[in-house]
Amino acid sequence: MNLSVHDDVLARARAWLARPKKMLIDGRWVEAEAGGAFDTIDPADGSTLCAVPRGTAADIERAVAAARKAFDGAWRKVTPAARAAMMWKLAELIDRDRAELAILETLDNGKPLRVSLGMDVPFAAERLRYNAGWATKIHGETPPVSLPGEWLGYTMREPVGVVGHIVAWNAPLASAVGKLAPSLAAGCTMVLKPAEQTPLTALRLGELIDEAGFPPGVVNIVTGYGEEAGAALAAHGDVDKVSFTGSTEIGKIIVRAAAGNLKRLTLELGGKSPVIVMPDADLDKAIPGVANGIFFNTGQVCTAGSRLFAHAAIFDDLMKGVAARARGLKVGAGLDPSTEIGPLVSATQQRRVEGYIRSGLDEGAEVLAAGQAPLDGPGFFVAPTILGRTHREMAVRREEIFGPVLCAVSFDDATLDELAAEANDTTYGLAASVFTSHLGAAHKLASRIRAGTVKINGGGLDPSLPAGGYKQSGWGREYGREGVEIYTELKSVLVSL
Repeated sequence: MNLSVHDDVLARARAWLARPKKMLIDGRWVEAEAGGAFDTIDPADGSTLCAVPRGTAADIERAVAAARKAFDGAWRKVTPAARAAMMWKLAELIDRDRAELAILETLDNGKPLRVSLGMDVPFAAERLRYNAGWATKIHGETPPVSLPGEWLGYTMREPVGVVGHIVAWNAPLASAVGKLAPSLAAGCTMVLKPAEQTPLTALRLGELIDEAGFPPGVVNIVTGYGEEAGAALAAHGDVDKVSFTGSTEIGKIIVRAAAGNLKRLTLELGGKSPVIVMPDADLDKAIPGVANGIFFNTGQVCTAGSRLFAHAAIFDDLMKGVAARARGLKVGAGLDPSTEIGPLVSATQQRRVEGYIRSGLDEGAEVLAAGQAPLDGPGFFVAPTILGRTHREMAVRREEIFGPVLCAVSFDDATLDELAAEANDTTYGLAASVFTSHLGAAHKLASRIRAGTVKINGGGLDPSLPAGGYKQSGWGREYGREGVEIYTELKSVLVSL
């Protein structure tokens, strides 16, 4: 994007920010019923971007009623092909406004514009296109029936109903569309509650949903605090399913809230992902892989590779390379074209990450490398940090930090079983990475590590591969066919002939 286009789009984004913000309920843009609002903050300098409605239980009630009316009415009559066409249209609108969406995402979340524009916004459009293809391919089976006489037995998949989507702040637009797309493909209606730290692209997305021609009530968007709007959505008796991305602690609260009507749940929660680097690893792949795995998005990634286990034979060379990258990364405001790592999302998150670093040092860890961050000015910055001499009893090794902090240890000639045991020594099981030239060892480790995704010699997310966690990293899988089927109910039909 050249500077003239950047300036033009930035002006449009600023103009959008200046307009009063409302929530999307039943196809209309409305204020919070109680009239409240709250500020959303630019984490690069702590300034207020704008105020958004403070939705509460009363607004969730309105939104759920609208979603139920749409599900029982007009939306049920829309054919799968027509649903797919609307989703494809929405993807085209996201492409059209990608620069404005990226700027809003960067202002609200803090991530570099190159990431918002090059990854997050295209990810959202691609998720819509991929899932639009599934809308016409959701089907059942005709298993043979062994009852006496002549019978026809078949299964069919039906939309689960009204879905509550509660999304995280680390990738607001991508996370929101990643949930909306498969549930739309399945034929559900929904209420989206974006994170209170990052509500802006959800509201801008609502305008594009309007423009794409979705019937009123199919997608409703309520901004507000988790303990008010989010809690009301999770507990609502007329919500058939909740899909949540966020911390394990909040996930447990949602489990308890869902017990009232035993609503279906998909939970994508925390992680403390191991990275194993074997002595025969290609360091040209391992060094950027390890660095990107923990420093990308300022470490605010649930699958971040935060626990490094590297063989002693290559540990020093590996650390030299990763440390050089940590020191060389440009930390700054996301709108600065040279920025490679932005601020953390909030002052609260900044204090949390800094507290973990201090606790690690107090417990005997050492700083192997630290990058440079603008610590004297405004903004919620933390330098990329590598800690050595960590052990399993330390909080920095045991708990999810959600920041750019890598805990690195070396190992000698451990067996694959011993390495897998180290990797599995956590309450989480979201992801893992292995770097090795020995594919036999790689596949053996992949089978032994208890994680929903194991990456060998690098890799990212692909829309065709399901993602989710073992243990306290969550329930269910998103993406791929499984990511659509979680928004369906399976029905059996038996017919006497």
